Amino acid sequence: MKRAACALTALLILCTGLDFAAADTEARDALINDIIGTAQTLYEESNGRWHRAESASDKYVCKNYTTQLLFLPNAVNYRMAEYPDVILDIPLLNKETDDGYAKGIVWEDLSASEGNPFEVAAQFRYDGDLSKAENREIAREFMMQVMRGDFFQMYARYYWGTGAHSLVFIENYDPEFQTVRWTDSHMIRKEVDGIDYGRVQFDAVEDIDWFVDAFCQPNLGATLYRLREDIVFAGGRE
Repeated sequence: MKRAACALTALLILCTGLDFAAADTEARDALINDIIGTAQTLYEESNGRWHRAESASDKYVCKNYTTQLLFLPNAVNYRMAEYPDVILDIPLLNKETDDGYAKGIVWEDLSASEGNPFEVAAQFRYDGDLSKAENREIAREFMMQVMRGDFFQMYARYYWGTGAHSLVFIENYDPEFQTVRWTDSHMIRKEVDGIDYGRVQFDAVEDIDWFVDAFCQPNLGATLYRLREDIVFAGGRE
C-alpha cells in the first residue's frame, strides 16, 4: 500500500546493543528536568521582556535558545554510556537538503561519537504523491509521538512568520485534549527600527492541529529529536 511508503518516518528508538545496565535512566530524566528547569527560570527572569533576536549570534534566536541556553549549559554534567569520555554536544545549525525540501526540517549531521546524544524519534515530510487529507493524517500521527524532553525542528508557515523554528516539548502529548506543551524563544516576535525581537515562552500549549496547519504544506516538514537511553552522569556522579 502506498501509504506505507509515505513521508512519515517513525524511527522509534531501539536498543542499539549497549549494555543498558551501565546507563542510568535517572540521569536521562535529570538532564531533561535540568533543561526544562532552565527554560522556566529564563522565562520567569524575562518577565515578558523582548529579547534581541536579529543575528545568528543573538542567544534568543530560537535555535540558539534551545542549544546555547537550554542544552549546552546542562549537558556538561552528563555523558553517554557508550562514549563516556566524550563531552555532549548538539548541532547548532540546520542542514541544507538536496531533495527539494526547505532548509530547516533537520539538523546538521553530528554523530554520537562526536557527542550528539540525540536520535531521530520521528519525522514528517509532506508527500506530494498523497492527498492533502492523507498528509494531514500522517502529520497528526507524527505529532502524537511527542514526548517530554523532545527537541523539535520544523519549517513552517504560520501566524508569526515563515521559516525554520526550534523548540523543546516539556510534556508528553496529551491524548485527552490532543495538545502539546513547549518552551521556545522568538516564535512570538516583533520588529523595532528594523531589528527583530522575540519573547520567551514556557508552558505554551496548542492543539496538535495548530502545528499540523503550520508544517503540513508542500516542501515543508518537521523532525522530533529524542535523547538516547544511555545518558549517564559525568564523572560517576549519582
